[in-house]
Amino acid sequence: MVEAPAVPQEEHVPPRRGWYRRNEIAITPWLFLAPGILFFAVYVIVPIFQSFDISLYEWSGLGSVAENGEYVGLANYRDILGIGPDETMDRDFEISIRNNFWWLTLYLLAIPFGLGIALFLNQTVAGIRLYKSLFFFPFVLSQVIVGLVFSWFYLPNEGLLNAILEFFGGEGVNILGDPDTATFGIIAAGLWPQTAYCMILYLTGLNAVDPEQVEAARLDGAKGWRMLWHVILPQLKPATFIAFVVTVIGALRSFDLVAIMTNGGPFGQTNILSFWIWDVSLGEGGLKYGYASAIAVILFGIMMVFISYFIWSMWRDERAVRR
Repeated sequence: MVEAPAVPQEEHVPPRRGWYRRNEIAITPWLFLAPGILFFAVYVIVPIFQSFDISLYEWSGLGSVAENGEYVGLANYRDILGIGPDETMDRDFEISIRNNFWWLTLYLLAIPFGLGIALFLNQTVAGIRLYKSLFFFPFVLSQVIVGLVFSWFYLPNEGLLNAILEFFGGEGVNILGDPDTATFGIIAAGLWPQTAYCMILYLTGLNAVDPEQVEAARLDGAKGWRMLWHVILPQLKPATFIAFVVTVIGALRSFDLVAIMTNGGPFGQTNILSFWIWDVSLGEGGLKYGYASAIAVILFGIMMVFISYFIWSMWRDERAVRR
């Protein structure tokens, strides 16, 4: 039997792929992110550097900085911070920093308040949907509406607060007219919608709590505060982190309520850094764009301290998960 000669087979050569095909998995996500990164760079990153540049000038905002501005170096920062042998810290800066401290401290009360309300609403009882709607309602209101509502609430003669106090035999108070209480009245107004926001975060987090861990803890005899502290709260850590970040940033940039309720008064005692920037540049402070930019850079530096901590915390947690 004669065997047929073997037919040589052509070696299969895979088609050459282009550079994009070879790196498609790594590049495609960046293509989707590119428009957002571009907008972020143009409208956030570039203005940050522009603000620092303008802060080195004495400029009224009219015309260009190069033509109408006077270069003063770090003089604006020295005037604000009182750096120098004969310099004193700007009084408005002292007031703004003090008020921002109170905002940061008291605004964080929205987190435990929101947690408490979320725990109450995370039950299956009659009318719970109505309660959820009532507590959720402040979140959908704008800060302007919240400011107006609380301004009417605090009115010295016709306000609901004084009506309640007088009904129980107390004396009326002028919350927004008293320099010692005005800032705390505004913070109380801000806590209303911020508590609703934290409540929503915690309700979402409670839906993700592992029921098996809760049941196992019950079998071990855990209940009440022990259940909350050792089982529930550890699983709510992501929600708490987000609530803390958003609340801190909101406390540092709360402009609307101050502008609506007191316009920085009485006697500038409710000023905060974000409102002071507007007042110096466009308000009664009078077209001091260089000075206002220096204040903005200082506020940015304060916020970067918190943002850096948040980023470090996220990086640390991700690193722990990978291990």
